[in-house]
Amino acid sequence: QVRLVESGGGLVQPGGSLTLSCAASTNIFDIYAVHWYRHWDRQARENQRELVAAIQSGASGTTRYAESVKGRFTISRDSGNNTVNLQMISLKPEDTAVYYCNSGSHNLELPGRYWGRGTQVTVSS
Repeated sequence: QVRLVESGGGLVQPGGSLTLSCAASTNIFDIYAVHWYRHWDRQARENQRELVAAIQSGASGTTRYAESVKGRFTISRDSGNNTVNLQMISLKPEDTAVYYCNSGSHNLELPGRYWGRGTQVTVSS
């Protein structure tokens, strides 16, 4: 059974930094792309969440980012630990959201069927 567990969220001031981590219970990240989605409302449906960043499996490690986070967020894989990180700098209040890890798709633009429960990021002074 595949489980994705996010960590690293918290409260940070505008301009600050956080690094989120997503740990998988299997080596799923060696097979599928990994996505980070977000939504300010934890009650929002999965298809309402915004795609923030994604990284492809395999040697290419191709990434994609939402325009709103380009230059501020960096997604990376730690294959040896079945972990994907999302480094976030220069955070803005509009980055406040629940951030979800997702996998199970080979497509950088589309989510897979595996979701974590999310971690809250709050950017506020």
